[in-house]
Amino acid sequence: MHEEIQEQIKEAMRARDQVRLTTLRGMLAAFTNESVALKRTPKDKLSDGEAVAVIRRLVKQRKDSIEQFEKGGRKDLADNEKAELKVLEEFLPAQMSEEQIEKIARLKIEELKITTSTSSGQADKSKIGILTGAVMKECKGQADGALVKKIVEKVLE
Repeated sequence: MHEEIQEQIKEAMRARDQVRLTTLRGMLAAFTNESVALKRTPKDKLSDGEAVAVIRRLVKQRKDSIEQFEKGGRKDLADNEKAELKVLEEFLPAQMSEEQIEKIARLKIEELKITTSTSSGQADKSKIGILTGAVMKECKGQADGALVKKIVEKVLE
């Protein structure tokens, strides 16, 4: 993945695409920081799995920033973060659809023998964490945690 990003940096420089160039350089810097944090040398390359984990963290940071900038009325900064987010998302594996996640959640309910409601007819909220964790493990990083939690809550109602 390192080599692919380095090639794309060259292409972004040729195309004079400043947002893409800045985002790609930031990714490489994050990879280097992660490598050092893992007690390796800065020149060591991360595995694709480790690189994807770093990119997911960067995506989450961008989403948080977008939310904060929009709350603060800074549309200009939010738009820049959205542009960077699009670049970062190109490097993530394809995400599962809501229907696929819901199907997995329903299978996990049966597998774990989770009751979907208490005696009062209310959804059993104590099982949300257990089910969300099981579904996330099954999705193997192909689903956003917030989306999985939302779907699990819907299924348990």
